[in-house]
Amino acid sequence: MLTPTGAWFTDSRTPVLYHLPVGDQDALPSPTAVVRRPLTGDIRYEPGAINANGIVRTPDGTGLIIMQSVTGRLFRVDPATGTTRRIDLGAETLPNGDGLLLRGDTLLVVQNRSNTIAVVALDHAGTTGSVVGRVTDPRFDVPTTVAAYEERLYLPNARYTTPPTPTTSYSAVGVDRRT
Repeated sequence: MLTPTGAWFTDSRTPVLYHLPVGDQDALPSPTAVVRRPLTGDIRYEPGAINANGIVRTPDGTGLIIMQSVTGRLFRVDPATGTTRRIDLGAETLPNGDGLLLRGDTLLVVQNRSNTIAVVALDHAGTTGSVVGRVTDPRFDVPTTVAAYEERLYLPNARYTTPPTPTTSYSAVGVDRRT
């Protein structure tokens, strides 16, 4: 995920975020400039599982939001310290959460093996939210992330339930924005 200060990356197996700061004149910095930010606080990594996955900024731009796929929980991260706080969604969880897309105060959460996009209304700080809808499409075949272009959302199908062969086809699905 890109921010004005650089790019942030999750690590699904190790509780750490990586920050690649923007270099001089927007050039890539040296490898030694990469910041490794350990995640502390509410998140607990489960061994051997897909943990932190999708990442976006909070609506107010002061924090980061990550998805923990194995638990179906969202966490707000302080980028300066790596401290995580679980985002209160009431009784809701988002199992198989993967890619994230923030549009204003609305967070789209791709639930890959559920073939669903959860629509989450967040408060401006990204500390609480509620699931206000779900988008499905019969063409979804384990979508993993989402991008927006004009009036459509696009999702690549990973097809994790299909054994890959040299002739296995893959596709991206475009759906109308419904949020």
